[in-house]
Amino acid sequence: MVPDVSTGSDTLGLINYLFGPGRRDEHTDPHIVAAWDMAGAPDPGRDPAATYSLLAKRLDHHVDLRTRELGGKKPPKHVWHCPVRTAPGDRFLTDTEWAEVARRVVATTGIAPESDDQACRWIAVRHADDHIHILATTVRADGRRPRTNRDGWRAQKECRKIEAEFGLRRLKSGDLTAPKTPPGAERAKAERLGQEVTTREWLREQAYAVAAVVRSIDDYFTVLQSLGIQVKPRVSAKTNEVDGYSLSAPGDTIFFGGSKLAPDLSYNRLTERLPTQDVADRPKDVPDPAEPWRRTESAMYTVRTVLNSGDDATAQGHLDAFADTLHNLARAAPGPHQAELQAAAMAFNRARRSAIRADHQATTELRHAARELTHTASIPGGLAIALIFTALHLARAAAKWHEQRGHEQQAAAAEEAFHHLQETYRQTAEPVLADLAQRAPRPQTVQCFEAAVRQAVPDHAERILADVAWPALATTLARAESAGHNARRLLAEVVAQRELDTAERPAEVLNWRITAQPNKRAQAASTHSSTLRPGTPAHPRTTAPPQQQPSARRR
Repeated sequence: MVPDVSTGSDTLGLINYLFGPGRRDEHTDPHIVAAWDMAGAPDPGRDPAATYSLLAKRLDHHVDLRTRELGGKKPPKHVWHCPVRTAPGDRFLTDTEWAEVARRVVATTGIAPESDDQACRWIAVRHADDHIHILATTVRADGRRPRTNRDGWRAQKECRKIEAEFGLRRLKSGDLTAPKTPPGAERAKAERLGQEVTTREWLREQAYAVAAVVRSIDDYFTVLQSLGIQVKPRVSAKTNEVDGYSLSAPGDTIFFGGSKLAPDLSYNRLTERLPTQDVADRPKDVPDPAEPWRRTESAMYTVRTVLNSGDDATAQGHLDAFADTLHNLARAAPGPHQAELQAAAMAFNRARRSAIRADHQATTELRHAARELTHTASIPGGLAIALIFTALHLARAAAKWHEQRGHEQQAAAAEEAFHHLQETYRQTAEPVLADLAQRAPRPQTVQCFEAAVRQAVPDHAERILADVAWPALATTLARAESAGHNARRLLAEVVAQRELDTAERPAEVLNWRITAQPNKRAQAASTHSSTLRPGTPAHPRTTAPPQQQPSARRR
């Protein structure tokens, strides 16, 4: 059951909508199911003599009295509107049940507390099977305004109780950090234009994806404009500086403020993780295209440690950076699996924020590494799978972290992202592991690796060797030795990164950890070549000084 509180100033206009045919003739049998006074509230849906104007006049009675007291000035935003909708698949409630829902909602939100004869006037209109609309005018009989602070949160809390009592689907409790749900008019417009999502939702995902890859707030606006999105900065009259912005889809005329797309897309929240001026950390030419993938994978291991540190603000900041990483991973991995990765990133957007204020100061390493993913010229297949493998385990850890703190919606979002990542991993890893198993080294070499496992990981050796992924791990160890690693020492190093007690398939875990290790021979060759300055002979000691060099004729 979902309540959605909003305010306005046009009582008659809202009544016209509630009792009218609807924007697409979807309203059927509109009528009042509950009111402040069922005898005193005319019902245009049941009484032909009851007009919309008469009902509006009765509802606005206290408002008009207060307006006269204020010398003709109406109280601002005096219309309180709260649709309450059951979840898809729920049974249809009776009028009597909807009446009880309405009375409990207006009581808990402060509109009409129980046994308060001075409360606001209100009605509950039903014009569909699955929802009602509660309309109230927020001036009490004593002329005061009702105390409706945190009314949306209180309405949600009461709806959770009603779901349990009525046997309805139990939805996740929110914490007022969720983005605004697109209203019916926006959904109708999207359907009319043949769009799968509303303009608000499309702009939100574009803004998240761009914010994940840029290095400054100026870049953020520039990239959005390059995508055809209209950007309208808001300049403060006091400081003459930008303090907000709004976006509009290409060819559209409706603008949405950043905070209306999502709380963490407001200008102030963006500047907490993006500098207001361009920075000098542009990506440089990286000789090894796999290096950004390794750095990102290593930084994500750090996030697991932070989640267990007890510092909630820093942990929330790292989850926000991880959300950006998922967007960049989807951008850097085009192909048949990109849609699943994008779905994971979109799902995790709800898990990136909570009522805990995020501390972004310690997230620089992960953010920089993730941004470099989008600038790599080639995609190392094994490393990409290793990164997805790490990401899916981090998504599961994020779900548990949110669950422990009572963040139900965020935990569900992280769990949804985990399932998308799990499907991506299954599709990409299974053929690679099968190919590695077919390329297993000679039996004598495998026996040497078995001995290395028993020496390096004695507590988990039997589980590793019994894992179905052990042949693939043996091939990966052989390749690691060819790259300059010592198998026993390498196993000990990767096991020290994170415990294996909770790993269901330890050989598979080690396989991807080892895949993410750098090639030592390639690193040594790169280091050696970089120490030689241009024009410097490779062996200066064997070359004669300039004055002793033979002449060109003698040579």
